[in-house]
Amino acid sequence: MPDLRVALVFAMGAALGSAAVAQEACDLNEVIVTGQGTDARFSIEIADDAGERALGLMNRTEMARSHGMLFVYEKPQPVAFWMANTLIPLDMIFADRRGVVTRVHDNAVPLDRTAIPGGDAVFAVLEINGGLAQGLGIKPGDVIRHPAFGPEAADPCVEQ
Repeated sequence: MPDLRVALVFAMGAALGSAAVAQEACDLNEVIVTGQGTDARFSIEIADDAGERALGLMNRTEMARSHGMLFVYEKPQPVAFWMANTLIPLDMIFADRRGVVTRVHDNAVPLDRTAIPGGDAVFAVLEINGGLAQGLGIKPGDVIRHPAFGPEAADPCVEQ
């Protein structure tokens, strides 16, 4: 009988621990990407106006592995990116209004001016170092957690 109680207490603690993580408040300077087999966290810069989005990650020679940039639009819209003046390979993770990943473009080629379409209803794009999305298992259907997605997000932030 003691083994059953220990197992029950352990299971309850694990369940409560998971709930505590799910209720963790969001940070404006961080995104969490979750999905089946995916749990990644990135420190981010935000590009949420036309000037910041146009500059993006251009002219940078490096970016820390756990960093990225989140491009946020006023409303879902058709979006295409290119790599003009971008010196490092990037993965582009396109998401809808709820933060659901709709497309992943792996290893965009530095300095390439070829348009990379994200889709017709893109609300946000997460750029991370090239090769990381595949290495971390990030794929369509995963969810990006950040306050920009608001209360209707697939994984909404809690109030602090």
